[in-house]
Amino acid sequence: MKKIGIFYGSSTGTTQGIAETIASKLGVPASDVIDVSKMNADMVKEYEVLLLGTSTWGDGELQDDWYDGVKVLKESDLKEKTIALFGCGDAESYCDTFCDGMGIIYEDIKDSGCTIVGKVSAKDYSFSSSIAVIDGMFVGLALDDINESDKTEERIDAWVSDIKNHLASVSYTHLTLPTNS
Repeated sequence: MKKIGIFYGSSTGTTQGIAETIASKLGVPASDVIDVSKMNADMVKEYEVLLLGTSTWGDGELQDDWYDGVKVLKESDLKEKTIALFGCGDAESYCDTFCDGMGIIYEDIKDSGCTIVGKVSAKDYSFSSSIAVIDGMFVGLALDDINESDKTEERIDAWVSDIKNHLASVSYTHLTLPTNS
């Protein structure tokens, strides 16, 4: 059976709350929702599915704890791993760097041999630029819980459903998959 680990970097608690909500919707136990500052290579090895969440700070920077987290990921064998990204940003005040932190993580892992799932169309978002967008798609779930909190739950639900569909061909622990009747 495969395990899902959710690793998040959160300075204000928003990304942590999003990680916990995602875990709840996927049936992932709290013990598998981990602050990235505690992440090490053994933890990465333990999980075959990694959900990685970060906020974006300043002028498009990663949340501070992710700088060491990215080093751990780069030193880990990510082949055979399925990875999905989620990020928080402020599309009004930082419309030109919206969710760039998620894009930075993507750039650092995209050639590692992992399978990245959970892309989201950028068409329903209001922002001017993001390195997390490739060909009109965010590389993961982008959330603006500051200005668009009314859309957060719906966006998480759609993304979780998409993640479940990508993982449906394999049996995972902690994951309740939809049944086809």
